[in-house]
Amino acid sequence: MITMSSLDKLFGKTAQLQVLENILNNRGNTTFLFGIAEETGLSHSSVSRVMEPLIKLGIVKEQKVGKVFRTFMLDEENELTGKLLKFHKETNKLLE
Repeated sequence: MITMSSLDKLFGKTAQLQVLENILNNRGNTTFLFGIAEETGLSHSSVSRVMEPLIKLGIVKEQKVGKVFRTFMLDEENELTGKLLKFHKETNKLLE
């Protein structure tokens, strides 16, 4: 049985929400595009596409590793990220 996340229940299932929720759930961890793609079931190109707005908003920090690889991590110092974490935690409690 597949369960819907709290964000999916509220806003519908979109690639950007799946990536955002994955990053929120993995706070404190650094990850690669292919790791997010594997965990969400999305294609590498979909994850790459929806990651850009999250980086521009400062929700996600990007670090280049060599010439090809990029790593990503939730930017917990960003004010918007803090509000998202609080919202995510509270909605998960209410929708369980």
